[in-house]
Order: sequence, then C-alpha cells, then structure tokens
Amino acid sequence: MTHTMQRTAFYPGSFDPVTLGHMDVIARACRLVDRLVIGVGTHDAKRPLFSVEDRVAMLSEEVASIAGRTGIEIEIVTFAGLAVDAAQDAGASIIVRGLRDATDFDYEVQMAGMNGAMAPSVETVFIAAGPGVRHIASSLVRQIAQMGGDVAPFVSPGVAQRLKAIG
Repeated sequence: MTHTMQRTAFYPGSFDPVTLGHMDVIARACRLVDRLVIGVGTHDAKRPLFSVEDRVAMLSEEVASIAGRTGIEIEIVTFAGLAVDAAQDAGASIIVRGLRDATDFDYEVQMAGMNGAMAPSVETVFIAAGPGVRHIASSLVRQIAQMGGDVAPFVSPGVAQRLKAIG
C-alpha cells in the first residue's frame, strides 16, 4: 500500500543572520521531509540587524544548493504571529527546532508542550546541530561582526560579506 501524503515541516527563526548552524539543521531536516518551509519571524522585539527582506534573501541564496542536492522543495515565508499558527498556514505537520545544548533543550521542550496544546496535529521534532556547528549563535555572530571580528568560521562567505558591509 502506497500513500503519497507529502510530509511538510516548518522551521521558524529570526535568522539574523543565517549561520552555518542553521544550515546544518536545514540540511538535516531535508532528510526527513518532502517539503521544508522556513519561517522568518518579523515580530522581532530584539531589533534585528538585517531587514526581513535581507534575511529572506540570504536564506534563499544559502538554501539553493541544499534544495538542489536533496531534491527537497524549500520555501521561505515570513510570519508575524505564533510559529504554530504559521506552521499550520504552511500546511506543515511538523515544526523543526534545532538544538545546540541543554539550555536550548529545556526551553524548546517547554515551547513544544505549549505548541502541542495549541495545535495537537503539529508535532515538534528536535534536530541536534552537528558537533562542528553546535557552538554557533546568531547573537554572538552579530557581536563579533559589530566589533570587527572574523565571522568566517560561523557563516557562509556571502553572509560574512553582508555582515562586513553593514558593520
């Protein structure tokens, strides 16, 4: 018996900027689903470094090779409300969350419980970032860039160039 139900996942974040850690989670998520929708949050109270348009553009550039290599449809959308609502709007039955460490885990498990209560049909799946990128945080990348440091180990060359341009 074959069924052709497409498995869609939603990966929300601010992606300010997209890092090699995000890319690792995206590549890993593509092994699990038929379609991945990346949701760029626009409700950022943290006053983002990059505009929503820039963040979407960076993600589009970065994920093109993963989409090509895996054959997985990757779509990028923006959302202003709850991630769980955006996931449902995208037709996703899965929310993907990347985990770096135990601190992330504690927070994400709590969030998954809340999302599960609001939308029982949407399952949260945690993807552990690979050991080589586990230490990368967008907030630290922004700080390093703003202080004139080298961000090359943490982001793609294209993102590093954009950081340099606004630094």
